[in-house]
Amino acid sequence: MSLGFAAAIYFIVWWIVLFAMLPFGVRTSEEAGEKLSPGAADSAPHRPRLLPKMIATTIVSAIIFAGLYAIIVHHVITLDDIPFLPRYERVQ
Repeated sequence: MSLGFAAAIYFIVWWIVLFAMLPFGVRTSEEAGEKLSPGAADSAPHRPRLLPKMIATTIVSAIIFAGLYAIIVHHVITLDDIPFLPRYERVQ
């Protein structure tokens, strides 16, 4: 696996995990007992706490990427193991 390919896979995994983690622990101003600011959406988070979520995203993404890296490098699953992909003959 080249460095560029590894970086691209990690980048994609990081963004997917970030979007999965964003809703955790979010409360609206109404749920926090605060008055809503004029012009703010009713569903806007009171304190989104993005830095802890980004740190947790980085840690979870590293764990997921390590698993993907092991699968790819050690050929645990190859393209031939995926049943719906077409089969091609190797050219020598």
